[in-house]
Amino acid sequence: MNFNELVQTIATHALPVLLAITMHEAAHGYVARLFGDNTAWSLGRVTLNPIPHIDLVGTIAMPLILYLATGGQMLFGYAKPVPVEFGRLRHPKRDMVWVALAGPASNFLQALLWGAALYLMSGLGAEERFFIEMAQAGVLVNLVMFAFNLFPLPPLDGGRVLVGLLPWRMAVQFAQVERFGFFIVMGLVLIGVVNTFWMRPIMAVSTQALQWLLLPLAALIQLSSS
Repeated sequence: MNFNELVQTIATHALPVLLAITMHEAAHGYVARLFGDNTAWSLGRVTLNPIPHIDLVGTIAMPLILYLATGGQMLFGYAKPVPVEFGRLRHPKRDMVWVALAGPASNFLQALLWGAALYLMSGLGAEERFFIEMAQAGVLVNLVMFAFNLFPLPPLDGGRVLVGLLPWRMAVQFAQVERFGFFIVMGLVLIGVVNTFWMRPIMAVSTQALQWLLLPLAALIQLSSS
C-alpha cells in the first residue's frame, strides 16, 4: 500500500471508526444508567464526544500498526471501557446481559444506517467515491465490532452476556477467566480461531440480516426511480 492509498483509507475510515467506538461505549453507560448504575454518567462517559473514549494505544496505535504490518488484512483495536459497577444494577446478573448487549447492538444499528446511506446514494446516482467508500467502511467497521465483541469470552461483551445467563456457580467460575481473557482472545485471534470459527459465520449472518432489513428501502428506491 502506497502513501496515497494509506491516507485515503485513514480518511474514509476515521469518522466511521470514531462513531463506532464512541456509540458502543456510550451505549453501555446509557443502558447501565437505565438499570440503576450512574457510574459512567457521573464520569461524563455517556457522551458522543469521542475524546473521553479514546485510548492512545488501543484506539490509535494498535489498529494503525496492525493494518500496516499485515497489509490491511488485520484490523483490531479497543476504546477505554466504560466503567460499570454491576453491583449497583437493580438486578446485577440479569441486567449485566442488557448492559453488555447494548454496545454490539449500537454497532449493528450503525451498520444498518451506513447501509441505508449506501442505498440512498446509489438511488440518487451519487458518484463521489469518498462518501461511498466511507459508507462502505461504516458498514464493515461496525459489523466487525458487532461480531468480535459478541465472542463469548470475558472481558468481551459476549463473555459478559454468557456470565449473566449461566447458573450462579458456573457464572462465578467462568467470570474468573476475565483476568486472562484478553490474552486468550488475542492468542485465538493470532492462530485464526476467532476469524474462522466466529467472525466469518457471524458476519455472514449479520450481513444477510442487514440486506433483509434494507429490502423495503431498496424497493422504495427502485419504485421511485422507475
